[in-house]
Amino acid sequence: MKNTIFEDLFVLELANNHWGNIERGKKIITDFSRIIRFNNVRTAIKLQFRDVDTFVHEDFKGRDDIRYINKTLQTKMSYDDYTVLTEAIKKSGAITISTPFDEVSVDVCVNLGIDIIKIASSDINDWVLIEKIAKTRKPAIFSTGGSSLKDIDDIVKFFDNRNIPLAINHCVSLYPSEKYELELNQIDFLKNRYPGHIIGFSTHERNEDIESAMLIAYAKGARTFERHVDIEYDDDKEMSPYCSAPSDIDRWMKAYQKAKELCGSSGELKRIPPKREIEYLNDLVRGVYARHNLKKGDVLTDEDVYLAIPLQKGQISCRELMNGEVLLKPVKKDAPIKIDDIDSPYAYNESLRKKICERGL
Repeated sequence: MKNTIFEDLFVLELANNHWGNIERGKKIITDFSRIIRFNNVRTAIKLQFRDVDTFVHEDFKGRDDIRYINKTLQTKMSYDDYTVLTEAIKKSGAITISTPFDEVSVDVCVNLGIDIIKIASSDINDWVLIEKIAKTRKPAIFSTGGSSLKDIDDIVKFFDNRNIPLAINHCVSLYPSEKYELELNQIDFLKNRYPGHIIGFSTHERNEDIESAMLIAYAKGARTFERHVDIEYDDDKEMSPYCSAPSDIDRWMKAYQKAKELCGSSGELKRIPPKREIEYLNDLVRGVYARHNLKKGDVLTDEDVYLAIPLQKGQISCRELMNGEVLLKPVKKDAPIKIDDIDSPYAYNESLRKKICERGL
């Protein structure tokens, strides 16, 4: 059964449980929420929940020679931490999604009001966990990495019999996956075998030329897309090669928009407005102006700015305005607040900055 919550949905997973650092996790959410808003796509930000105290056997908790166990212990989070991150995702405007790896964590999903539950490829035949997830009645997505056909048939039938919305992600569980390992024709297979379900593409490929796989996946009918995301942070943790930075996700989302443009609309979807129609409406977008004289270092609030037309070149618009931006230079009353006037991630992303500087009067 199809469910609109999965249609054209991006899922951005905080990689490696954001290394167990809640401040890193909050910054990932903030940085990527801006990319989401700028590209105007429906996006869920995904967390991982584990009850580490019971997830790892007592006899193995001191073992640092088993990579997965060691990482699980190092990235342990508390219920309060999960609460903070979930609220940050909700505040950003994104949809909440989590992968619970045990039954206690399913209860955490319910208690925190998580919108969608993701079933990891490793858990596709963990029926104790799957039955617990199904009891929540929440929409679910599962990935097919490393699975057998019977595994997929069984879990699809299980959710169908309970009338629970389910999306199916084609996935290759290799980290990173090479281009020749992506097996995109599996999207065709899944669409043909499970016609009542949204089929997605969960990818762990490197960031070089991620646009190509997106174009092909969309053309084949994938309608939900998932990647691991991370940021360069002030610590000793390097980004994994299968993780995407904000600039990579910006390219990825733009490739999705290009794929939609190339494929055109269908009888099941709203048409895509032509470019000149969008440009006409963009002329009516309001720019951000200073309500009074502002000093360098001021933190912008609603009381400091107002919105009005016209939008001028280099000026931030109502689409990019977020409370908490810090001024890098003074701005006089009624003057436009421009991209170079504030400390914003938009200023450090060349494609976003170029678009802002070229639009408007």
